[in-house]
Amino acid sequence: MIIAIDGPAASGKGTLGKRVAAHYGLAHLDTGALYRAVARDALAAGGDLADAGAALAASRALDPATLGDPCLRTPALGEAASVVARDPDVRAALLAYQRDFARKRPGAVLDGRDIGTVICPDADVKLFVTASPEERARRRYKELEACGVNITEALVLADIRRRDERDSGRETAPLRQAEDAYLLDTTNLDIDAAFRAAIDLIDAAMGCAGRVV
Repeated sequence: MIIAIDGPAASGKGTLGKRVAAHYGLAHLDTGALYRAVARDALAAGGDLADAGAALAASRALDPATLGDPCLRTPALGEAASVVARDPDVRAALLAYQRDFARKRPGAVLDGRDIGTVICPDADVKLFVTASPEERARRRYKELEACGVNITEALVLADIRRRDERDSGRETAPLRQAEDAYLLDTTNLDIDAAFRAAIDLIDAAMGCAGRVV
């Protein structure tokens, strides 16, 4: 079983992805971490993110074992990841890894920006998780504040809006809701309520398809 979860930055899709995967006993992949890691490695090698060659080289040499690196969650790498993710060659280089991961038995949950539209268009269930920019900024600000990052909520909101525009406007694999994806707006939901809503949607979808989850 493959579950695709897409949505903009700080919508809660990553946390939901982990919990959904644990609930069904599936593997989980935060595909955004791939692009953050590419940006990290390109910068560590002295590359310029404006240089497509540097990001492509980093994507081809990426070690998936480093995806748990805590530094990947910093605002700077989030912004850098959004830059390298625009490169069609980088996206192509990471495509096979993501699809191979999705084929793991008994299945997988992948979250990102283009899972239901590009990576796994035939996923068994697709969710598009979103929330208002202001609510997403509030969540990300609290997360960063807890990590000791010195930043204002206004700056986080500006970054959220910038990333939304970049992710939705890029030519290759732009952020958009797949036609057959269920919309889950978490603006007024805490994580427990959002998780229950996601499970209800997935169970209903699988039931309609005649599959046992």
